[in-house]
Amino acid sequence: MITGRTKLIVHLGFPTESFKAPMIYNPWFEMKGIDVVVVPVGVEPPNYPDLLKSLFRTTNVHGALVTMPHKVMTTKLVDEITTTAKIAGACNAVLRRPDGTLLGDMFDGAGFTRGVERKGKRIAGARALVVGCGGVGSAIAASLAAAGASAIGLFDPATASAEALGDRLRQHYHELEVKTGSKDPVGYDIVVNATPLGMKPGDPLPIDVSRITSDTFVGEVVMKEEYTPFLRAAREKGCTIQVGTDMLFEQIPAYLEFFGFGTSTPEELRSVATLKY
Repeated sequence: MITGRTKLIVHLGFPTESFKAPMIYNPWFEMKGIDVVVVPVGVEPPNYPDLLKSLFRTTNVHGALVTMPHKVMTTKLVDEITTTAKIAGACNAVLRRPDGTLLGDMFDGAGFTRGVERKGKRIAGARALVVGCGGVGSAIAASLAAAGASAIGLFDPATASAEALGDRLRQHYHELEVKTGSKDPVGYDIVVNATPLGMKPGDPLPIDVSRITSDTFVGEVVMKEEYTPFLRAAREKGCTIQVGTDMLFEQIPAYLEFFGFGTSTPEELRSVATLKY
């Protein structure tokens, strides 16, 4: 039950139809008796800067979850961003602090890497390919580097995005081998689709699965359906896979701590979630 005392976490993005977070957070808040609700808010890019500022002028918006296509723009709209967000070049969470200032952070990468390691794949020393260098891809690349990957390949149709991410990684991880310009998965231990391909019927596969070997760990960020065509193809090759929602469940405990609402485990969150595909 929403009351006048309820704190709001706004979930900002466009389009909102594929949003899964409200179906995870809200049942958990209800179970814990925490008077908070996550509310989806659809906003197109031209209107986003004004809307974000207006939302935080209200008295009961405690924070925001930020998703496509606003993660990069958010870094320019808050008062401070964490080191992780600086490297990623994007934010997916905003907290209004007691003094009214806005702090931006990024948890996509941590959610992804925690999921990989929980499935038994060692990141330290691994070679990883990230296809898609927007907000989520940049965050995953930053977290893979922080977890000790020895080499990271970056590809994006917008070449400048991949090059800029590569430069940021080199600035912070001097020993890391960084290559850009190719999405050929040969030679990589971990392959990640961080593009929107798979959200729409008929989308081409983001990576040539025929060139992925069975011992490759294959991850996905798209949550339109649990097993995207890309993941199904990788699974048929014998690969260990990670679905998009795994990244979400792994990062939510970190979000909860960021917002000051305690913490949880992926297992507890899954037990109460009401996800639909």
